[in-house]
Amino acid sequence: MLKGMGRFIFFLSLLTVLAVSYVSWSGWKYFRSEFPDVSVLKHRYPVVKYQGSKKPPKVTLQNSRPAGWVGLGEISRVAVGAVIVSEDWAFYQHEGYDAKQIKEAIREDWEAGRFVRGASTITQQVVRNVFLSKDKNLWRKVKELILAVRIEDAVGKKKILETYLNIAEWGEGIFGIREAAEFYFKKSPQMLTAKEGAFLAMLLPSPKRYGQSFRAKRLTHYADKTVRSILSKMAQAHYITPEEREAELMMPLLFEIPSNPITEESPEEDSEQQPSSNVEDLAL
Repeated sequence: MLKGMGRFIFFLSLLTVLAVSYVSWSGWKYFRSEFPDVSVLKHRYPVVKYQGSKKPPKVTLQNSRPAGWVGLGEISRVAVGAVIVSEDWAFYQHEGYDAKQIKEAIREDWEAGRFVRGASTITQQVVRNVFLSKDKNLWRKVKELILAVRIEDAVGKKKILETYLNIAEWGEGIFGIREAAEFYFKKSPQMLTAKEGAFLAMLLPSPKRYGQSFRAKRLTHYADKTVRSILSKMAQAHYITPEEREAELMMPLLFEIPSNPITEESPEEDSEQQPSSNVEDLAL
């Protein structure tokens, strides 16, 4: 009787160990699939492959530096500054997320009853574009926040910003600032002016939509207003002087044809909200 009871206890203990092991292994696999190792970005490079207008681009990681990759030192300081003040003013101050912007986004989303504002930092955008899906749901945003904090610790600001500039979309099938600089201005990223950088920054929220200025060969009302705003922010952040801002405003962009009439956007484009942040010295 005692021997039989001992076998039963042993069998029950074995089943318990196997069950706990299975649950732990399944949980670990789930955790790894939901929260990938973002530290790989420290030594690897994401490559964006365009798959046509009907499918999202495919992102893969490779060990060697891609042929079209550009380092931060190969991009003009003013172009980098334009992107920072437009997309993520507090990039060098936050730890992966901007609490102020998140609060404002929650308020706007609550009032609208749906996701209308992302409030994603540059770090969060890198995490989303390289490691996560683009689905707009609360669980993805939670993962995005957690991984953004992790990648800041593991990779650092310089590599995050460099990665963002090399994978960002600037038009239909145009990924990375090298392709964007060549496509819009026939030059290398290192030669971009402040106004050209501001134009590229203006495109980032929705390049296919805001590319209307390039197609019209003249800045639309929305694009002109946004470029002016970005140049003003650059002056506030000390990327350019107020005098340089005025000089840049006088210079037409390469693709502009003065005789072309301005093409107005829809009311939705004109009312597009611009990110707001505290003014700080963001010089690289």
